[in-house]
Amino acid sequence: MGGDGQVTLGDSIVKADAVKVRRLHKDKVLAGFAGSAADAFALLDRFEGKLEEFKGNTRRAAIELAKDWRTDRVLRRLESLLAVADSETSLIIGGNGDVIEPSDGIIAIGSGGTCALAATRALLQHTSLSAQQIVEAGLAIAGEINVYANDRITVFSL
Repeated sequence: MGGDGQVTLGDSIVKADAVKVRRLHKDKVLAGFAGSAADAFALLDRFEGKLEEFKGNTRRAAIELAKDWRTDRVLRRLESLLAVADSETSLIIGGNGDVIEPSDGIIAIGSGGTCALAATRALLQHTSLSAQQIVEAGLAIAGEINVYANDRITVFSL
């Protein structure tokens, strides 16, 4: 899982080297975020709590977080998306109760997400690059195309 480093406020870049990917639950789960950083950190904390509660079951933790996020009056106002993955599951979690598992296992969120997704799918189909190389290249391509993404990339593997 990887993320670029760009943080914007309106049309201004306020940070270029943010780390938007985290290791959770004994380094067995990866989580990334897009959207409001403060909201994302609150959601990551909640998700980590759900992982502990459900003994590392990523899918169950994601579903329970999505339920809380949709029904809790305070959480409902949080504007962020989470991408989470373990060795078997890749999910996107959203505030409308969404828990999406893409059929090809490739998840992408944020303003550069569609660019990274397209590049990653093409690289996966037409190269023999490793998973880490594909993530890095896909994010680099997104950083070249999308003004809200950059090339300061962080990649974590399980």
